[in-house]
Amino acid sequence: MGGARAKRMPRAVREQQMMDAAVQTFGQRGYQAASMDEIAELAGVSKPLVYLYLNSKEELFVACIRRETKSLLDAVRSAVEPGLPADQQLWAGLLAFFTHTAENPDGWAVLSRQARTEPFAAEAALLRDEIVAYVATLIGAAAEETHRQTDRDPELAERDVAGLSQALVGAAESLAIWANETPGMTAWESAATLMNFAWAGLGNLMQSERWSPR
Repeated sequence: MGGARAKRMPRAVREQQMMDAAVQTFGQRGYQAASMDEIAELAGVSKPLVYLYLNSKEELFVACIRRETKSLLDAVRSAVEPGLPADQQLWAGLLAFFTHTAENPDGWAVLSRQARTEPFAAEAALLRDEIVAYVATLIGAAAEETHRQTDRDPELAERDVAGLSQALVGAAESLAIWANETPGMTAWESAATLMNFAWAGLGNLMQSERWSPR
């Protein structure tokens, strides 16, 4: 009976189960320690079926990186409403980011720790660039909004926006790793911490007020 039900299960559902099991196993055990036997057992399927659908452990892990990156980006993008003021857009994005990483600790472990190792570092870097590019659009939009409201040129060159985006994403990644390892730390607290740290500086830049060494 169980085998008959498994055979009738749609391919997409099977793949989802296998991917969920893979993310959990890779996230908790690491790529090297994780085995296809563990993943198959957790998914409730045979190991040959995992190989049939996803070919190899390496390809399965790359698929996990891509799925978890897309899931994270979708969560952030869907939370940001274009019509909101710039600070509220950034706040919504940060809160969505920390909420998603807190609610999906295994997926975040795959992205923040396991995917950084060889031979996956290049793949992870490409996908991280997508996140940085999206943050750059938020910072660029904030600069444009300030220009419209104050008739000031915020003087944020493309290089400034790129650097600020890298810095903000790097800070968010580090804080999310720490927050997931710190009992009692909430997504709201994490987002508020980074918002207070980042927006004060960004706000000054938007007003063309730059710090410089004396």
